[in-house]
Amino acid sequence: MLLLDAALTGTPVRTEVEMSLWDLCLKGGPLMIVIGLLSLVSIYILIERAIVINRASREDDTFMQRIRDYIHEGEIESAFNLCKKNGSPYARLIAKGISRIGRPVNDILAAVENTGNIEIANLSKGLPWLATTAAGAPMLGFLGTVIGMVQAFYDIASEGNSANIATFSSGIYTALVTTVAGLVVGVIALFAYNYLVARINTVMNQLESKSMEFMDLLNEPAV
Repeated sequence: MLLLDAALTGTPVRTEVEMSLWDLCLKGGPLMIVIGLLSLVSIYILIERAIVINRASREDDTFMQRIRDYIHEGEIESAFNLCKKNGSPYARLIAKGISRIGRPVNDILAAVENTGNIEIANLSKGLPWLATTAAGAPMLGFLGTVIGMVQAFYDIASEGNSANIATFSSGIYTALVTTVAGLVVGVIALFAYNYLVARINTVMNQLESKSMEFMDLLNEPAV
């Protein structure tokens, strides 16, 4: 009925075009492959680092008390074995300090601090990639915008007076889709980076607290 009315009145028929998310992504062109890969890598780093940092932040409330008891009783080997059994970053830090017992306090402190720096560096693996993605993904999106606009104007110039909306729609799709995708991936990577940095800072504070507690322990008189 609508087609008949349109034919009689000369009114153009409006057709609804449905487009899936996948079809929309394809409109973005080759740059969408790069942006998609960046998103997958960023999500992987977020999940993998979150699991590692969560394990590293777990704390045994009785650990330092048992270390204190072993050291005061002269059972250095038992204290060292307890650290190895615990397996947490702060336990490895304390183990390094225990292995230096008998040396000057400054040497012990330096060994503990160096171990702490190594542990933090290990927890921070992958974070530079997130930081790069947070800055690079939007730039790739803007690059797609420029490419799309150039393509659109080229198509208009090629068609001349016969150009219509369909002529430059492909370039507009490339311009808009890549911009949106780049911004979305950049925002995800930025939030992921800041979240992981905050968690690592928590572990860092924990390591500093344990190292200070251990150094105070070495200066305690045996009971």
